[in-house]
Amino acid sequence: MSESINSPNTAGKFRRQLLTTTSALALLAAVCVTSDAIAADEDSDRPTVWIGLGGQLEQMNDTEEFFTPSFILAAPRPAVQTISPFNVERPPQFSNGAEGNISFEPGGSDWIFSASARFGRSNGDKHVRQQTLLPLHNITYHSVVVYVVKPLAAQFVDIRAQHDESHAILDFQAGKDVGLGIFGDKGTSTFNLGVRFAQFSAKSNVTLGSDPDFHIIYRSSFLRLPKSEPYHSNAASLTAARSFHGIGPSLSWNASAPFVGNQNGGELTFDWSVNAALLFGRQKTKTHHQTTGRFHTGTEYAHNNHTQPFRPITYQGPATPDHARVRTVTVPNVGGFAGITFRRSIAKVSFGYRADLFFGAMDGGIDTEKKENVGFYGPFATISIGIGG
Repeated sequence: MSESINSPNTAGKFRRQLLTTTSALALLAAVCVTSDAIAADEDSDRPTVWIGLGGQLEQMNDTEEFFTPSFILAAPRPAVQTISPFNVERPPQFSNGAEGNISFEPGGSDWIFSASARFGRSNGDKHVRQQTLLPLHNITYHSVVVYVVKPLAAQFVDIRAQHDESHAILDFQAGKDVGLGIFGDKGTSTFNLGVRFAQFSAKSNVTLGSDPDFHIIYRSSFLRLPKSEPYHSNAASLTAARSFHGIGPSLSWNASAPFVGNQNGGELTFDWSVNAALLFGRQKTKTHHQTTGRFHTGTEYAHNNHTQPFRPITYQGPATPDHARVRTVTVPNVGGFAGITFRRSIAKVSFGYRADLFFGAMDGGIDTEKKENVGFYGPFATISIGIGG
């Protein structure tokens, strides 16, 4: 009796368990299919081409040998000289420019092919002149002004420096995303191999002049009658043109890790990169400079209130032929950046800080070779649009 009652209960319980299990499996399958479909949709919506434009403000550590003719530093110096010629001759410390990039990400592939270009330029024109202001000198006789003497010269220093610099960096790379999920499902870690081309050029034009010791010689300390006004007129000039062109293999690692939001509603990612290259190219420098000076004995004032012509004595610095140097050089390059990217759908905006250093890229010497590092570091911003997919 009890067996006939328990059998239907066991069968019903089995049917309920079977129905529950089947429903759970169906629900799980539906979720999996839906997830795969969403992932497929996201992958199908992923742009295959990204085009970006931006700009940067970069500080430069490019240095050149200072032009220091002997008269500008030798004693006596003009009493009015309160500024160092080095501060005037120093090249501009900042440049600004533009950049552009394009990348191609084939659908269903982890490969990325990219090309980028950066251009920058700076120029400066500094001019400083300092001199004494000597009053007119009245010659009197019995308290009556006989004539007025205007000073022939004045102590002064005059320094002018003009600089023009430009640079361009081009990259062509192929990379593969090997993120392996270490930065989350949406993070990327890409190693790139490629070719980097760099071109730097700089022109300088410096002129200097001074009269360090103009003074008036009097006939008598009591009468204060001027006898003569000896003075110097020193002048020097420098023109220089320097350049580097190089090309070589490059290696970089780019990584990105999202930390807020999603691509459709808006996502923030932290991006960073390190890069290295070895450039082979030509380094050119051409300089010319000359120094001259004149010593003027000054006007001789006669007793009859007439003047005699002064007799200048001219001297010139040692011969300075043009210096032209052309060398084949190897320039190591290292750099990197860190920044933040905001992405929504097919648009991205990035802000960050970047640095690039090229070792021994320029010859900053005047008469002899003087290797100088060239570096660019500062903030940048780009906006990118995705197409295709």
